[in-house]
Amino acid sequence: MKKFILVIASAILLASCGVSMPKPEPKLVSTSTHTKISAATPVVAVFADLDVSPDKITFFYLPSKTVVKGGLDNVIDSAVREALASNGNADVLVGLETQIKYNDLGEAESITVTGYPAKYVNFRNPGDDYLRSLSSAAPAAKEEKGGGFLKIGK
Repeated sequence: MKKFILVIASAILLASCGVSMPKPEPKLVSTSTHTKISAATPVVAVFADLDVSPDKITFFYLPSKTVVKGGLDNVIDSAVREALASNGNADVLVGLETQIKYNDLGEAESITVTGYPAKYVNFRNPGDDYLRSLSSAAPAAKEEKGGGFLKIGK
């Protein structure tokens, strides 16, 4: 009887041990392409001015069911988009204030957005003088031969 219990206990003990295999390391694949360029071209920013209207607008919006299903951010974005479209097709609403009324299910029932419509104007490149002022404000950078990379510091 003792042998039988010993065999059953060892069978249970062996059956409860699982074999864990190590997960294989993912293989890294390079997707970059290499081209021969004599010098690295700097990334150039574009500046623009913001022409803000002095008149504050208020827009009341009743979102559709599909807009509400997209979540609260979708409701706010849709209300702002409709407010801008109905008030001169501005690009952005500055000083955005929202008032949201919820139904019993916790969904947005209506929203009122308030702010100043603004348009982006006077798009321009920063120019060489601006880029030089940025490089003079940065830590000492010196170019090393062989690739156009900058080494920051000593």
